[in-house]
Amino acid sequence: MVGESAVSAWRPEVPGVTEVFHAHFLRHAYPVHTHTVWTLLILDDGVLRFDLDRHDHGTLRSQVVLLPPHIPHDGRTAAPQGFRKRVIYLAEDALDADLIGAATDRPNLADSLLWQRVSRLHGTLAQPGESFEAQSRLALIVDRLGTHLRRHPTRVAPPPRGVADDLHDLLDERLTTGLTLDEAAGLLHTHPAHLVRAFTRRFGIPPHLYLTGRRVELARQLLLSGLPAGSVAAEVGFYDQSHLTRHFKRMLGVSPARYARRR
Repeated sequence: MVGESAVSAWRPEVPGVTEVFHAHFLRHAYPVHTHTVWTLLILDDGVLRFDLDRHDHGTLRSQVVLLPPHIPHDGRTAAPQGFRKRVIYLAEDALDADLIGAATDRPNLADSLLWQRVSRLHGTLAQPGESFEAQSRLALIVDRLGTHLRRHPTRVAPPPRGVADDLHDLLDERLTTGLTLDEAAGLLHTHPAHLVRAFTRRFGIPPHLYLTGRRVELARQLLLSGLPAGSVAAEVGFYDQSHLTRHFKRMLGVSPARYARRR
């Protein structure tokens, strides 16, 4: 479901920051998806609800949200006025991988100082030529995030590797070229239905939604790097421009062309 929306996105020249994304959604529901990066989010207005790793969460303006990479989540408006959010996507290595479990368990952080620091960083990132200041602000934010997450360590052993992990790797390898489910099942020597069930059970997201989300994520990167919207579909593995536009709008509430114009 998509209503009126306004977005702005850009990629600052700041190490560790892959994208800055500002949005106002009156009515919007993100489909379940994953990122390869950390999502650092604050609200300026409204209420946001989301499922993370199949657990429901609600976020208020006073909280900072940190969503870890590779963990499926969605998002939806939960107030009549929708919500306004500001997001900084941090590179996967910006935080230690062993903090992913703690962030999955406790994505909402009630920390007014952290909220203010993230807000100020957004202001700095909007100013050309202030990379050193942005790096300085980001260093303090990352340090404080790590302090929060290490207070509640998660000591859950990862499940043993299986066919779902093999399919995950195969989808990443064939992200832009694609493959059929029968082809994947043949390569992994299993039945297609078992492959779908195993992947969904292991990662909390069906393989087709995982693949679509990763392609949209790659499309965002290419658009922000300056590639024309008309060239992006073929580069990321969508059938044609309308195929890309349909999934892009479902995810972000705007078309790729509008998204690119807001750089």
